[in-house]
Amino acid sequence: MIRTMIVDDDALVRLGLADLLDGDPDIEVAAQAADGLQAVEQATAHRIDVALVDVRMPRMDGITATTRLRALPHPPKVVTLTTFDLDEYVYDALAAGADGFLLKDTDPAEILRAVHLVAAGSAMLHPTAARRLIDRYHATDQPRAAAAQARLDRLTPRERDVLALLARGDTNADIAARLTMRESTVKAHVSRILAALEVTNRVQAALQARDAGLTG
Repeated sequence: MIRTMIVDDDALVRLGLADLLDGDPDIEVAAQAADGLQAVEQATAHRIDVALVDVRMPRMDGITATTRLRALPHPPKVVTLTTFDLDEYVYDALAAGADGFLLKDTDPAEILRAVHLVAAGSAMLHPTAARRLIDRYHATDQPRAAAAQARLDRLTPRERDVLALLARGDTNADIAARLTMRESTVKAHVSRILAALEVTNRVQAALQARDAGLTG
């Protein structure tokens, strides 16, 4: 059972998401919060696997909340919710440790798919929107590029191949099919990549790849 938390200052949004998630037999809505402060309190009191977190909220916004949630002893995965796919705050949330982002008008089936994917350790990034977002708001400077390149130099050629596909939003299954390897082998590569790049999730690995110029 995937234990979820809905974090949004709009009660109607919370209600709609709760109805959607509760309709999936493998998902349980374990907590709800109206802002980031409540989210951290709830995640401390309850075991949460995946948190759906709005970006713009009073008292504590979704970016700060994501940072706090990911710093907990048992951190939940975080999917950021936003109204605009080019909202500058979304990049900040991803950099803070979110495992992906969704638009609030995303098809309900895709929201459920996102929860399952993120809970399983994958990221939920629409490749085109993610690339556009990163290109627009991730202004690479020389020191950051050099640091990213130094980390990428720790990777084997095969791991770089995996990272390049991961960075464009491919799932483990997609990467396995494209590189003709077992999905378990891809998972092992991803674990080594995250360790080598000194990041905690696939989204941050993708940003490192972008910094180093591995992706266009």
